[in-house]
Parts: sequence; C-alpha cells; structure tokens
Amino acid sequence: MRPLALPRGRCLDLGRGPLVMGILNVTPDSFYPASRRGGALEAAEAALAMEAEGAALVDVGGESTRPGSAAVGEAEELERVVPAVEAIRARSSIPISVDTRKAAVARAALDAGADMVNDVTALRGDPEMAAAAAERGAAVVLMHMRGEPSTMQGSPSYADCALEVRAFLAESARLALAAGVTADRIVLDPGIGFGKRLEDNIDLLSRLGVIAGLGYPLLVGLSRKAFVGAITGRAVGDRLAGSLGAACAAWARGARIIRAHDVAATVEALAAFASVIPDGGGACSAAEGAPS
Repeated sequence: MRPLALPRGRCLDLGRGPLVMGILNVTPDSFYPASRRGGALEAAEAALAMEAEGAALVDVGGESTRPGSAAVGEAEELERVVPAVEAIRARSSIPISVDTRKAAVARAALDAGADMVNDVTALRGDPEMAAAAAERGAAVVLMHMRGEPSTMQGSPSYADCALEVRAFLAESARLALAAGVTADRIVLDPGIGFGKRLEDNIDLLSRLGVIAGLGYPLLVGLSRKAFVGAITGRAVGDRLAGSLGAACAAWARGARIIRAHDVAATVEALAAFASVIPDGGGACSAAEGAPS
C-alpha cells in the first residue's frame, strides 16, 4: 500500500505491518478516565511514552465525542489542543493527528505542527474543514457517524450496515477530493460505536473488506468501547483483553491503523498476530459483500 502523505514532505509508511495510533485526550470527560491528560506538559510526556512503546502516531483530542457527550466551545478546545500539540512537537517528530470537528481548531493545530485531521463528521460538520485540510496538505481521517454524539446511540438502525457505511465513506472521499485533498492523504474509519448497535459493530468488523475495497487505508478505533463490554461483560477499565482481540480481528479484515489507549499491549498483540497473518486484509476478500 502506498505511503500516507503528510505535510512538510513527510509520510507514514502503511506497508510495514499494523500501525498503532495512541489516544491522547486533553479532556476532563473522555469515557476512559485513564486516557485523560491534564495539560500540555502531561500530554507531551504521554506522547513520548507512547512513541517509546511503538506508537506510529498520536491522536490529540480536546473534545469528547463519546455517546451522550456535550459539545465544547471553540475557544476552550483551542486552549486544550494547541499547547499540547506545540509541546509534543517541541520534543518529538512523531506524526500528530488532531481529533476535532472544528476548522479553526484544525488550522491552529496544523500550524502548531500537527499532520492529520481526524474528523468524526468526515469533513461535513464544519463547511471550512475540507478547505483547512487541503490548504495545509494535511492527511484526513473520514469517519462514519449516524447523528450527533449527544444523540447517536438513541435508536440507530440499518438495513445493511456495512454497505451503508461504505456508501457514506465513498461519498465523503469524493467530497474531500473535490475540495482539494489528494487521494494519498485520505484514510477511512467505519466509526465503531458511533451511532451503531452491537450487531452493527460486529457486522462492520466482520465485513471491513467491503470498505477496504474503496482503495483507501482503513483506521479502526475500538479500544475499550461499549461493544467490547457487551461481548465480554467487562467494565471499561477491564476491557483490555477484549480490545486486543478486536484489534487483531480488525487487522485480519483489512485495517491498517488501530487507534488504541493501551499502546504497548496493542503493538505487541498485533505484532504476534501479524507474524502469522502478515498480509492482514488478505485474509478476506476486499470485494466480499460489495455492490455489483
């Protein structure tokens, strides 16, 4: 798979096996308390630790988008995110993603040294977001979400979840290209847990090849999420084993990047799994279940 292009002439090699994106929340209310960082210095220390554990990139977020979460104002999100990005970049060259749905936050974070915009609205929530990413040559993660974080788990319903998510992401990629984001800067995320029932999440994971068939690299975030708890019966603090199993399943079905709280454990689990199934998505057909 071709490298993912980043700003300032850099790139991320997607062909060297599973890559782990470390989750770095500068928020007081993210669903997993152990992931919360109190400020720029603590965020930078956490990023350095994740890099030492094998993270290929870190994802800095200043607004929780967990089910039922409330929106954060632009000024507050800027105050949380930009100093954290600056502090990390001052001490490391690790690629930095910014998890935001606001163009102003994306622009400021990219100017501070970030490389990627991870947008849960797939660039559709803020009319300026696509232009912000294109102007600065940023990579983008286009994620599927049904509804808004505050209401998305109310009553989600799909006739065929995998195919509906595929269609949404195909259109999102088309819109990104039309705005000037180049194809080698686009990553797709099926949005596990974002407006989906347990059966929808399982359908997406088992049929990731449907989405991989679009030709863009896939990022999957499933670390410690509620669907892991529903399967294992474990509370959020005890979902590591289930998260690792799901991460290996995602790699086997075509994911290139796994977004995770527990970097070291995820890197090790994926390394062991990939040594047996080195081609990841080759374990299933990319065209399986795709429209004819």
